[in-house]
Amino acid sequence: MTTSDVAQDAKKAPAKDPWELPDVSGLVVGVLGGTGDQGRGLAYRLAKAGQQVIIGSRAAERAQAAAGELGLGIEGAGNAECARRSDIVIVAVPWDGHAKTLEGLREELAGKLVVDCVNPLGFDKKGAYALKPEEGSAAEQAAALLPDSRVTAAFHHLSAVLLQDPEIEAIDTDVMVLGESRADTDTVQALAGRIPGMRGVFAGRLRNAHQVESLVANLISVNRRYKAHAGLRVTDV
Repeated sequence: MTTSDVAQDAKKAPAKDPWELPDVSGLVVGVLGGTGDQGRGLAYRLAKAGQQVIIGSRAAERAQAAAGELGLGIEGAGNAECARRSDIVIVAVPWDGHAKTLEGLREELAGKLVVDCVNPLGFDKKGAYALKPEEGSAAEQAAALLPDSRVTAAFHHLSAVLLQDPEIEAIDTDVMVLGESRADTDTVQALAGRIPGMRGVFAGRLRNAHQVESLVANLISVNRRYKAHAGLRVTDV
């Protein structure tokens, strides 16, 4: 190695520690679909961790009622107001209302960091099975519908039962986080890490969201077979 090679190597910045994540404690988190089980559970856990949370619903009164039941300073509002007032917006609406909800909030979600946690699933006598949206996944559908938003995908594999249980102090699971911008996925990882026991793990770009969303069908089968509330842990990281 020549002297110039050594000098060049010395100028290279050290690799960023992937676990060096931003402080997100001051960000306002909105939860669209916050009156449903998953949305309520996420709102409860984040608020309990000290995050300012706003629940959104098509009916503001329903959101306000849910917020009152949860306490912890959680607010309730209509979906549009929830989106406008939040820094990060978690989409936890039912799959059959996913596209319509996001289409109606394109303006309010412009410039926002959007976290899609919707799982496109079907159910029949054999149980749950994955659906394949035309765009490839729910997250990719969100990105197509919200061209002025920064869309990520996360929080798919969490048990709503565990999230809402006040007797459980920690949720022992990893959250797979996908997105196009590392800064955005770092922010979502940090948000997941606010919940005791939970860890956010970068899992690729949005084009890989379909298999992450689809895995929920397998977890439902696990839960039914073993009477459990299964989550995921990623080993060796």
